[in-house]
Amino acid sequence: MNRCIPYIIFLFILVLISCQKQGSGGKNSSSVNPIVEASVDRDLDDIKKDGILRALVVYSSTSYFLYKGQAMGFEYELLKRLADDLELKLELVVSDDLDSEFEVLNRGDVDLIAHGMTITNQRKWEVDFTEYLYLTRQVLVQKKPDNFRNISWKELQRQLIHDPIELIDDTVSIRRNSAYYERLMSLSNEIGGDIVIDTLSSQLSTGEIIDMVAKGKIKYTIADENLARINAAYNPILKIDVPISFSQRIAWVTRKKAKKFRRVVNKWIKSQRKTTGFNVVYNKYFKNKRSFNRRTKSEYYSLKNNQISKYDQIIKKYAKNLGWDWRLLASLVYQESRFDPGAQSWAGAAGLMQVMPATASELNIKDISDPEESIRGGTSYLAQMYNRFSDIVDDYERIKFAMASYNCGYGHVKDAQRLASEDGLDSTIWSGHVEKAILDLSLPKNYSKSFIKYGFVRGSEPVNYIQQIFERYDHYNQFISL
Repeated sequence: MNRCIPYIIFLFILVLISCQKQGSGGKNSSSVNPIVEASVDRDLDDIKKDGILRALVVYSSTSYFLYKGQAMGFEYELLKRLADDLELKLELVVSDDLDSEFEVLNRGDVDLIAHGMTITNQRKWEVDFTEYLYLTRQVLVQKKPDNFRNISWKELQRQLIHDPIELIDDTVSIRRNSAYYERLMSLSNEIGGDIVIDTLSSQLSTGEIIDMVAKGKIKYTIADENLARINAAYNPILKIDVPISFSQRIAWVTRKKAKKFRRVVNKWIKSQRKTTGFNVVYNKYFKNKRSFNRRTKSEYYSLKNNQISKYDQIIKKYAKNLGWDWRLLASLVYQESRFDPGAQSWAGAAGLMQVMPATASELNIKDISDPEESIRGGTSYLAQMYNRFSDIVDDYERIKFAMASYNCGYGHVKDAQRLASEDGLDSTIWSGHVEKAILDLSLPKNYSKSFIKYGFVRGSEPVNYIQQIFERYDHYNQFISL
């Protein structure tokens, strides 16, 4: 009988090891994951063939937002660098449901989830993570008493949580499918007591949830420390110094099948982490409290207001005369002057719409620095250019030709149309056709041709001009309603 005991113990150890292997990440790691099997088979070669890097992002005070007419954010700036290095066009998809992000990725709508996600074993069952971007830890976000400045330090400390164990039988509000939820479940087990988890909408960003604590709408939440610190910078009523986790890695997310793409992104992130530029971008969004405060208090901060610039009403008025979406005109005004009515170019163009002095005289602009005069005159000139391309049926193509003429002159654009026809391209389509021809007009063999009337033009200027206006317009569409 006693001889059986070692054998029984051996069997028990084998069963225990087997259970531990199967229990990794809450899933059977050796089993085939049907979600991964069903995911789209799309990797680096397919992305390169399309020429587009599609990334899923979220609106937040640090990741992606609009400020004074300019798209900004930690993830946004890094994505632009990554796309440039891979020679791809960047296309952003804004997440409207954080719970469905892995589904969006695996079905191939995007190739990268580009906002800070905590690397966890449970998530790695369905997706793979890139190299980490930075390290942080999770902290408790709580509100101090409304009268915290007028009570004693001892009384203040009495009313606050100082140790996670004090959360037993209390309520913490977080998104359901988040690393914070996983951490709270583990914490409840570690401290041997229940923490009540109040689940919030998956459409809320961490910054919005932190604001809910500051406003007293919820009692506690959990956030990554760098996010908590910068969001608390303008809200001294928040206390954020109680750690809930050890250091954790924050990364982007790719499909498991996209192995080549992930290797390229990993190599890029590793190289970026060593650069001063990366640290400058990180500090800009996570450490520069003064800049963050100035942004959040501005009327032209997209997360709180539906405004692009202080000239929105004037732009709307004259965009209506043009028959254009006012946000498209606003993007052009930003391109010209960055909404600075005192802006002047080396060539003498001035004002919000950078009108040349001779043109200003023709358009009866009395004061070129006056915002309304500049926009009235500039849009009048745009209308003239637009009307001269009456043979172009597609409205957006016609707008591009008007913009190109505004930038480099009507004569050069007509030359480009003639060259496009000569080269077998469509002279009524800008993208891939007339834009190619206007680039070719920077070469002597092309601008010297007998049918070219206006000679050399630096074609990259109107090409980049239109591309950047429409890229910015895409951002405005995401952030600003009509």
